[in-house]
Amino acid sequence: MNSLSPINSWVHLDWVLVVVAAWLLIGFLGVVALRRFRFVAIVLFPLGAGFSLLLMAVALSAAFASPETAVLPLGLPQLPFHLRLDSLSAFFLLLIGGVSAGVSAFAAGYFRQGEGTPPGLICLEYHVFLASIAMVVMADDAYVFMVVWETMAFSSFFLVMANHRIPEIRNAGYLYMLIAHIGALGILLCFGLLQANTGDYTFANMRTQQLTPFWGSVAFVLAVFGFGAKAGLLPLHAWLPEAHPAAPSPFSALMSGVMLKIALYGILRVSFDLLQTRIWWWGVLLMAVGLVTALFGVVFSTVQVEMKRLLAYSSIENIGLICAGLGLSLLFSAYGMKALSALALTAALYHMMAHAFFKSLLFCSTGAVMHATGERSLGKLGGLMRYMPWVAWPTLVGVLACAGLPPFGGFVAEWLLLQSFLFTTGLPNGFLDMLVPVMAALIALIAALSGYTMVKYFGVIFLGQPREESLSKAHDAGPWERLGMLWLVAGCLLLGLFPNQVIATMEPVTQLLVHAGLAQTVADNGWLLVPMSVERASYAPAIFLLGVLASLGLVFLLVRKLYHGRMRRVPPWDCGYPWQTPRMQDTAEGFGQPVRQIFEPFFRMRRELPSVFDEHPSYKVTVEDPLWYWLYLPLAKLVERVSRIIGMLQQGRIAVYLMYSFVTLIVVLLVVKR
Repeated sequence: MNSLSPINSWVHLDWVLVVVAAWLLIGFLGVVALRRFRFVAIVLFPLGAGFSLLLMAVALSAAFASPETAVLPLGLPQLPFHLRLDSLSAFFLLLIGGVSAGVSAFAAGYFRQGEGTPPGLICLEYHVFLASIAMVVMADDAYVFMVVWETMAFSSFFLVMANHRIPEIRNAGYLYMLIAHIGALGILLCFGLLQANTGDYTFANMRTQQLTPFWGSVAFVLAVFGFGAKAGLLPLHAWLPEAHPAAPSPFSALMSGVMLKIALYGILRVSFDLLQTRIWWWGVLLMAVGLVTALFGVVFSTVQVEMKRLLAYSSIENIGLICAGLGLSLLFSAYGMKALSALALTAALYHMMAHAFFKSLLFCSTGAVMHATGERSLGKLGGLMRYMPWVAWPTLVGVLACAGLPPFGGFVAEWLLLQSFLFTTGLPNGFLDMLVPVMAALIALIAALSGYTMVKYFGVIFLGQPREESLSKAHDAGPWERLGMLWLVAGCLLLGLFPNQVIATMEPVTQLLVHAGLAQTVADNGWLLVPMSVERASYAPAIFLLGVLASLGLVFLLVRKLYHGRMRRVPPWDCGYPWQTPRMQDTAEGFGQPVRQIFEPFFRMRRELPSVFDEHPSYKVTVEDPLWYWLYLPLAKLVERVSRIIGMLQQGRIAVYLMYSFVTLIVVLLVVKR
């Protein structure tokens, strides 16, 4: 361990700290220029994007370097900050830098004067949030980890509360902070077990401890609980569909695209690095929780009628799929099947990267639509492609990637995940050998419903006719917003077209965690993406793209050659009804109705029936989360009752308090005497 080491002994780590310090400086400059809107938007946010690019370059170089450690003279006298930059940290720093560069550029054009919190204060909260998540992945002891973890939680809380004057936003912020702190307790207890009563809370010490299967299992469950609260795993998901719609869109993009992945980093760090024992049922538990979470999220996303809430439930679905991949990797690792463990882990890491880009892109495009129209309800939108083409086409890329269609990164991630579930023949446990392929069918169902949701999202917003007259005045995105979205589009395309190169950057991570990788296999097959062997499965993104482009070109030439000048425009057939209005279009509620009927047991629905005396009768169905009523509200009532009982101890009389002290002293003396 290096203390105040010379700079050339940890070059990459030093540059990461430079980026972190620069982000903090940019944030404090925002406080100095508290209400200077143009300076904050046009100077500080693009400057933050530039340092994100620098972080991305440093992380890409550090991914292939040896681990670097340092001890900083910060913290408490006997608890300095231990930092470590290894391949796992570098991968997440690459994700942070790549996504935040696009989101920061978008934020430079997104913010408007006079919206909620002063722009300089938003700038501080935003860049403190970026600095804290970068420090989380480099923390090498429990103390510094919890300090920066809580910094991340508080800065994101203030970002969610940017428009704090609205009561619903305050409620969303308080719910988020409550669940975040419940999760933090689980993480603290997990670290307490990992140090094995040695008093040394460094991760280096935790790696040397050999916990018994029982205490190792307790630590694993606490890690899944604590980090799962931040990731949005069931049943601790309730904050996510409330906080994402409440936060401004750039912050929603960072929370969904980056912060949820930092929670998954915590599960990875504990399960694959700090814990030296792995038990097969850990993987089964993580797979089960992940698949239930994914199915829950995708079913609820299909019936949402508010844009950002739909995307929030979609994020829950994707986090569940990633956890299923991590669980499968744990299962393979427990049985010593290193190659298959590396495949499942690569699929999960690829899904993290792909989701970070396409979901950030979708949240940014949603923010552009909300600014242009003033609407967030799908029922009041439509036909925006003709007014907002610069938003529509990047959104289409994000939708196709989220739906898992080639040639985008979302397809590669889900294809690798399905392959890893289908390669399970040969597990020593016959029941698992049968069960895991069945889970692959569930993943296919989830992927199909995700595509269904994305068709609804894009079609209702951008296609058809405007449902409100005011939509004809919608303005397209500005230059900075376009630049940010185009950067995220480029990420989706690169992840889809160059999977072999991306997998090569993940090789050091899989080697570190499961001592195996796919880099050699994919390198031996040229442009073909081959998970295990070319006889089993392969995918050629470049050939697929060329085939699609050639087909489109051929169709275009045939139409120009055979039908040019013969086409005439006529209204679509409308069953003989002569008047066509936007009300005849399928609505978001109508689009989701079949899924709502099939999966009705998942929902808690309230129906508001019209009265015959209403001047404008309407029928309304509200879909609610049943876990809110089955779990959260009963717990809240229980806590309130216990609080009332405990509150009875506070009598306000000094004699009663002296009696409490006397009784406590007597009890302590009796215990000590024994």
